Parts: sequence; C-alpha cells; structure tokens
Amino acid sequence: MTTIRQDAWSTDEDLILAEVVLRHIREGSTQLAAFEEVGERLSRTSAACGFRWNSAIRKKYESAVALAKKQRSKGKKQPFEDREWATEASNEIIEPVPTAVKEREVEVSKKEASSSELTMEEVLSFLSDYHESMKDRMPTEEIEKLKQENKKLNDELEKIKEEKKIMTEDYRALLSIMDRARKLSI
Repeated sequence: MTTIRQDAWSTDEDLILAEVVLRHIREGSTQLAAFEEVGERLSRTSAACGFRWNSAIRKKYESAVALAKKQRSKGKKQPFEDREWATEASNEIIEPVPTAVKEREVEVSKKEASSSELTMEEVLSFLSDYHESMKDRMPTEEIEKLKQENKKLNDELEKIKEEKKIMTEDYRALLSIMDRARKLSI
C-alpha cells in the first residue's frame, strides 16, 4: 500500500504535472487521466493533482495548453505514435516551456509546416531560448548570496581539512611514541 503525500509541491513536481497534462491534451486524452497518471507517479491523489493544476499551474501554461490543443486537432489526422519524429524518448519527461519562452512557442505554432517533422535547427533554437530564459529565472542578488554562502562553506571545508591533517599527524606521533615505549619496556 502506498502512502499518500500531503507535503508541499516542489518545482519538479509542478513540471511533471504540467508535462503530463500537456501530453494528454496533445494526445486527445482527458485531463482526469493525466491527473491519475501524475498521482501514481508522485504518490498523490488525482484530486490533489487536479486542484494543483487548476489553482496554480494552468495559468502559467495557458499558451502551452493552446498549442497542445492545436497540436491535438492536427494530430487527429495522424496518430501521435505514427509520426516520423515520435520516438520512445518522446514519452520521457520533458520540462514544459517556461513563461519566458512562450513567444517562441507562438512563433513555432504560427509556422504552418507541410510535414510534422521537427528539424534539428528548431530543436537547437528552442533549447538555446530555454537556456537563456532559465538564466533569467534567478535574481542576481540571490545568485550573489549563494556565491557568498558557497565561499563561506568552502572556507569552512578547508579549515576542517587542515584540522584533520593536524589530528592525523598527532595520532601518528602518538602511535610512534607508544611503539617506542612498548619496545623499551621489553
């Protein structure tokens, strides 16, 4: 029997929730099925997943939901698994598009390609935009604070290493003295 979690939602869990819901929308499945899948993965109830989606996550991914619905209507002509670019890897968790990259999403959705094949150039462009948007997610003062904390912890580590080295030398000296004393007593 698995226990049902009642702790706060982490960013990773929010991303999993969004990815699974968007995938279900693209595939023409229901959001309820998505909530059940996420609930099993995260050991939460499907109701908790649905509440989290509707109360906090859905607003962040409005353009992604619109894009997924558009892909769903195109996908009815050709099943997802039959598309040339669909692979086993497409079933793995892929982080959903952050808010800063929504413009890129809209740009890609506006392109009406004659085939459903993704080009390497589009993938690289998306990843580059995503990387840039992730840099902007953490404020610089928080980065500086983390750098200072990292420096402080590294200094403490060096101090502890030096103390350990001294203690090791003292231990060896003590063993040497005890060994000489043992030899003298014999």
